[in-house]
Amino acid sequence: METVDKPTVQTFIPTPDQYAWTFGHVPPVAHVRPGELLHVWTEDAFCGRIAGPEDLPSRVLTYPFLNPQTGPFYVEGAEPGDTLAIHFVDIEPARDWGVSTTVPLFGALTSTKFSPTLQGPLPERVWIYQVDRHRRVVIYQALDSDYSVELPLTPFHGTVGVAPAAGEARNVLVPEAFGGNMDSPEAKAGSTIYLGVNVEGALFSIGDGHYSQSEGEVCGVAVEGSMHTTLAVDVIKGFYCDWPRFEDEDFIMTAGSFRPLEDAFRIAHTQLVHWLAADVGLSVLDAYQLVSQAARSPIANVVDTNYTVLAKFPKRYLPSDLVVMGGAHERLRKLGAAHLAS
Repeated sequence: METVDKPTVQTFIPTPDQYAWTFGHVPPVAHVRPGELLHVWTEDAFCGRIAGPEDLPSRVLTYPFLNPQTGPFYVEGAEPGDTLAIHFVDIEPARDWGVSTTVPLFGALTSTKFSPTLQGPLPERVWIYQVDRHRRVVIYQALDSDYSVELPLTPFHGTVGVAPAAGEARNVLVPEAFGGNMDSPEAKAGSTIYLGVNVEGALFSIGDGHYSQSEGEVCGVAVEGSMHTTLAVDVIKGFYCDWPRFEDEDFIMTAGSFRPLEDAFRIAHTQLVHWLAADVGLSVLDAYQLVSQAARSPIANVVDTNYTVLAKFPKRYLPSDLVVMGGAHERLRKLGAAHLAS
């Protein structure tokens, strides 16, 4: 049986003055080497300022200081034209409660800055969710009745990204080709995310811990919470991902983030078609046909500055001997397993 040496682990817990508020143009808080594990703490999207029903967003939050990111981290050896692989080994709530809200002029089913109507904003409300880590549930309690129900505890990071191309700095609420605020539940423990490297060191950050969320993040706010996260990184030299890719044990996935929603869909599925054509040796039209019949298309968010759609392709339909992305997912998975077993 193949054994993997116990990896080294670096821990980083930011102070509030170290939060990153953009992707790009932020100096690194630490350096990490490929094959090294990184354990970090992330604050929730509200900087911990919403902790009860009286903490309405308009009272306690100041734009643009929302969605604080832990990082960025400089990855040794990562250069423009490479791809960074980030494998989530473990993601666990750092608090026994999470929070969700309605935010004025924000969400999929209300008037917004980008889709205005003559109706005023919905009322601001705050829902506090109790977290039961042992039973793996979060507890929803209605505000206007005594209805309560348990929802699955499914921790993931809504935001993970690298410094953008062309010297840009992008707000941490934005998802795009560099990753960012995609709000995809696929950024969970056991998944690997691939992001094209645009600057030396890649400069990746993570944040926006979610304890539970619908596909689409309909009201614009998941069950938000701080997170303890362990991840491993690798660098795929000489190959550049134009848009984010995901991989877990069952699927390969591509993400597109843009507006309108149709263009996010087109980006994700075009990327998946080209990935299959290149790796499986199919013509583009044959790959297009296969994606049309076998892919799944979850919506990650329809609330942010850009919308995000994923295209998921089951690995069971790939050649059994096919290795994608240089085998980075399997290498990092084994590193994570060695850490968890130690």
